[in-house]
Amino acid sequence: MSDSRTAGPGPAGSGPDTHRRDGRLRSRRRAAGASIARAVFIAAGLVTAYYLLPLNEQGSVGAATLLACGLLAVVLVFAWEIRVIARSPHPRLKAVEALAATLVLFLVLFAGSYYVLESTTPGSFTEPLNRTDALYFTLTVFSTVGFGDITARSQTGRVMVMLQMTGGLLLVGVAARVLASAVEAGLRRQGPEQPTKPGEPAEAGEPAEPGKPAEPGKPAEPGKPGGTGAGTDTTTPDQEAES
Repeated sequence: MSDSRTAGPGPAGSGPDTHRRDGRLRSRRRAAGASIARAVFIAAGLVTAYYLLPLNEQGSVGAATLLACGLLAVVLVFAWEIRVIARSPHPRLKAVEALAATLVLFLVLFAGSYYVLESTTPGSFTEPLNRTDALYFTLTVFSTVGFGDITARSQTGRVMVMLQMTGGLLLVGVAARVLASAVEAGLRRQGPEQPTKPGEPAEAGEPAEPGKPAEPGKPAEPGKPGGTGAGTDTTTPDQEAES
């Protein structure tokens, strides 16, 4: 007659550990989908605002004011995103979302500044710029392609282009490094995950208190199986009869 207590673990893919793993996987997928949706929504909102805002009604100092306020906004948004990443339950996804939002804001900011400069000071570039042309020129400068079809003529335009080049290098190098450090801080804050082996049965009995090590040499209580302490009687009835 077989003893049910000696039966092996259940079939693979079943048990509480499998359900927990499936739950964590579904949670991560939902978080990834939400992060991608937020990044796309932010990028679409910034580009839409770029095309709808009345940038051509700015004054002669509109380009400089827009650029200064926009750069300040980029720094503030980036600092806020670092704090959010460090406290997020999914720091990697949050870092990708933050980098996408910061990059789009940076590009739209310079595109708007170029458009305002050309609108208030015609001839600042080799050809008149509309909003699409300004965004196109911003992307060519950021990607270091430099087709040469549009270039800055005025001193103000060239200074703005140099600022974009410097900001792009900082964004790619320093900002990415800072975001990686924020991700590491968020992972350390969560603590290491305890992996579970598939198909491993749960141990019987109550779980031990966290952080409390087992006391070496302490005998097990009488009546509990598996005890090897001095207080455990291992004499069988046959041995007692022989003695």
